[in-house]
Order: sequence, then structure tokens, then C-alpha cells
Amino acid sequence: MASWKLTLPCTRAEAEAIEAEALGLLDIEPTPVLLTSERVPDDPDSWQLEAYFESKPNSAALTGVAALVPSAVGTRLAPERIRDADWVTLSQAGIEPVHAGRFYVHTATNKGVVPAGTKAFRIDASLAFGTGTHETTSGCLIALDQLKRQGAVVRNLLDLGTGTGLLAFAALHLWPGAYATATDIDPRSIDVTADNAGFNHVAIGTGRGQLALAVAPGMEHPLIEAGAPYDLIIANILAGPLIELAPSVSAALAEGGTLILAGLLESQAEAVARAYRRQGLRLAARLDRGHWPTLRLVKRYRYGAQRVPRRGDGVGEAPGFGSW
Repeated sequence: MASWKLTLPCTRAEAEAIEAEALGLLDIEPTPVLLTSERVPDDPDSWQLEAYFESKPNSAALTGVAALVPSAVGTRLAPERIRDADWVTLSQAGIEPVHAGRFYVHTATNKGVVPAGTKAFRIDASLAFGTGTHETTSGCLIALDQLKRQGAVVRNLLDLGTGTGLLAFAALHLWPGAYATATDIDPRSIDVTADNAGFNHVAIGTGRGQLALAVAPGMEHPLIEAGAPYDLIIANILAGPLIELAPSVSAALAEGGTLILAGLLESQAEAVARAYRRQGLRLAARLDRGHWPTLRLVKRYRYGAQRVPRRGDGVGEAPGFGSW
């Protein structure tokens, strides 16, 4: 099958916004795989966007991609046909492996030599966000690594807005005996996560050391509710949804539990942190990678009648059971 590629000029700011706003692709049909790169080294105004399609894009799809890079207005939308090509492999050609903390993230085509002492994950370019190349994802990987080094014990975790599943895989590697849940609003992300779980030998299921998957808008799903409260919640989404979800995310976090937030710009960090402080959390650490901060917050302990029990470890307790 022939593949198609559309190349457009863009700025670095536009490229970073595209990587953070994965939901912007959902209205484009056929859905492309996007790759951004520098055309001129160290020139923030000389970047490019390459959109790969597995079938010929129509005018609406071309217009949708062009809308992601306003600086390209006036550029002729001329997709190039690529004969007898593996379109996913082509889209991965410019991706470099990422070494973040104890993790090494690569695609099927760029594994190279895995650094000693690291855990390697294969995450191919796909229709879901989270290949590890963006600062928001690598920042979360480093935050998870730091949390483990500090001796944190995690029995029950949630990756909210999982994208490709990478952060859930990393957390399960660090705490292999935990219950783990990964959710996303986009069904395609859950399909991608299931495929990636197979590549990376991550078991799917609801038991300890397995990853439970669900399509869910925010925190609204019986699987999420049944698993609460969580020792660890990871949410690498966007500032707006993070603020909107602050009450429900905070309610699902165990007292003393850790919340890792990313997907926000440095100018949005204070507003996001404030939303969670109002819910009884404190900012424990902040990691900045470029213009993208990763926040680590901890839920304060409460006492008396308001206290919420953690997920139990009792004999005979049904897997997946929990209490809000």
C-alpha cells in the first residue's frame, strides 16, 4: 500500500505544542503520525512538521494538519506519495532514543546499544502520545526514578491519560508487585498501549504486577473508582484538564500518596499547583525540562472520621476492590 507524507514549515513553539496536544489529532481523518524536527540547528523559527498517512489524505485532513502550524499559512498543501514504503518506519526515522533516569526508550528501528543499568522499552511512533521524546514524558520518567530512589512504596497506581502506556510500564517496572491501571479518553490509545504491552512483556490483567486498561473520560470509570485510593497517580495531559480534574484526582489519591503531573507549560505550573493545594496536596518537587515542568505533589494526611482507608492487603480480598 502506498503511503503519503505532507511536509510543512513550522516553529519550535508550534512543534512543542503539537507534541503536547495529542487530542488535536482526533478530528483529522485519516489520522496521521506526526514528526517534528529542526531544519536549521538552534533556529527556533526553522523547524518542520512531517505528517504521514497510511492512505491518501483528503482536503479536510490536509487542512486539519495545516491548522496545527499557523506559521505555515499560505504554504501549498501538496502531499507526497511514497511507494512501497512502511509509513510507520518512515515516521520513526528521525526519532532518537531517550535516556531518562534508569529508563531507555527506543523504537523498533533505533534501539542501538542499551546503556548498562537501564530498563529498555520499545515505544514506536503511533497515533498516541508518549514515545518518551517529549520533555513532558521524559520528565515523568525521571520523576518516577527519583521517587523510587527515595524509597517510596507503591502498592496501587494509576496512569491517567496513558497515551502509549510508557509511564505505566515504567511504574510497574519500579514496583512490580503493585496493582496498576492505565486509562485514556481515546480508544486508540488503549489499543496502542495493549500492543506496546506485548512488545515490552507487560501482562494485561487486574492482578498484582499486571496492567488493567480502560477507556475513560477523566476519572469516570468503574475500574478507576474500584481501584481507589491510589498510592501513585501519574497524569501527563494538559493544564486545563489537570485543573478541572483536581477534585476527583485528589479524592482518588491515598493520604501520603504521590501525584505526578505533566503536560503543562512553565507559565501554567503555578495555576495547576494551586488547584491541587486547594484539595489538600503540597508541592514536593518540581523538575523543569526546557519549558515543560513536571510537578510532584503529596497528599497531606487527615485524621478522624474524614480519613479514607488505603486499598487493603487482606487475605481473600477481591482483586480490583478499593474504597474511596
